[in-house]
Amino acid sequence: MYGPILTWMSRSSAKINPHFLWGYWVIRILGVDPGSGTTGYGIIETDGSMHRAVLYGAIKTLSRRPFHERLLNIYNELNSILEREKADIVAIEDVFYATNVQSALKLGHARGIPLLIAAQKKLPVYEYSPLEVKNAVVGYGRAEKAQVQAMVQLLLKLPEIPTPDDAADALAVAICHAHQMKTAAYK
Repeated sequence: MYGPILTWMSRSSAKINPHFLWGYWVIRILGVDPGSGTTGYGIIETDGSMHRAVLYGAIKTLSRRPFHERLLNIYNELNSILEREKADIVAIEDVFYATNVQSALKLGHARGIPLLIAAQKKLPVYEYSPLEVKNAVVGYGRAEKAQVQAMVQLLLKLPEIPTPDDAADALAVAICHAHQMKTAAYK
């Protein structure tokens, strides 16, 4: 059986290795909510319509550690996760707002880590603004965090809202990409 994702993948130049599940070809998407203090991650399997959480959590760094060591910690943890649980695509939340220049720079450095890992593993990367993520998951770009978390729980059929918040946000980014792929398949 060929679901909508296979149609989308045939149009893509990226090398994606889907596998067969639920009677359809499915892919794994790693969603990332970057941060220098906490980086959320979530891997979902999807056929474009049905989604299943494979793994999610957050990488927390100690603020008292030197910044370069915090970045190394994020790199090592995220790389280790992708060694254990393969992904076909990386979807990452784009920078949209920072309280000051210093915060924006640190967030930019933290965003560079999953981008680097994706490049090393030759994984395609897709970036989404928080507005796009909220719109894809909730249907309203200005949705509250609690609404996004509740929809993530519902869409992934989880027994409870994923914690910490950064993990729920990362899963939302992955779901956003799954919905974008499905939309692209029917264009």
